[in-house]
Amino acid sequence: MSVLVGKKAPSFKAAAVINGGQIVSDYSLDQFVGEKQVLFFFYPKDFTFVCPTELFAFQNKLSEFTERGVEVVACSTDTEQSHWGWLQMEKNDGGIQGVTYPLVADTSKTISANYGVLSGEYEIDEEDNMHANGPMIAFRGLFLIDKNGIVQHQIVNNFPLGRNVDEALRMVDALQHFEENGEVCPANWSKGDDAMKETHESVAEYLSNN
Repeated sequence: MSVLVGKKAPSFKAAAVINGGQIVSDYSLDQFVGEKQVLFFFYPKDFTFVCPTELFAFQNKLSEFTERGVEVVACSTDTEQSHWGWLQMEKNDGGIQGVTYPLVADTSKTISANYGVLSGEYEIDEEDNMHANGPMIAFRGLFLIDKNGIVQHQIVNNFPLGRNVDEALRMVDALQHFEENGEVCPANWSKGDDAMKETHESVAEYLSNN
């Protein structure tokens, strides 16, 4: 599993469902380079149990990401037709109707592999066929990508462990504070808290006051 922090986010073009029901064939994060930060997260599978809790949690906070100029994009190894079908089902029936941010279809599994979150071992034979030992679905990976297309933060959870959307927002705030003020963000920092300059004196002053 690779660490992408400090590196350019892997580029891709893939089918996706946008706006809760429109299928597009060549969705790419490249459209946001120079324009927006991106919160790109993977989930294991459509029509499951923990995954919809995360998808709705991000939807419930979507306006807060939007206010910060951040694009939220999700991805799994399901097909775009599977995404579309799940989006048409009501929440009470196990669906995710009401989710409006893009769901990318990584049917080739190359996006998950390039981001280092694909579960299972595999090899490609001489005829380009994949032979897998494992589920070949994505772990719960999350990547915060800056406007230059560089990954600034990543976490990867195993299948049973849902993520904290408030923590994702906190990391957006920390990145934006650093970019705007040149100050680094200490442990447990939240928006509005004091940050620090990168000097020993600043660290000492911060520690003495906290």
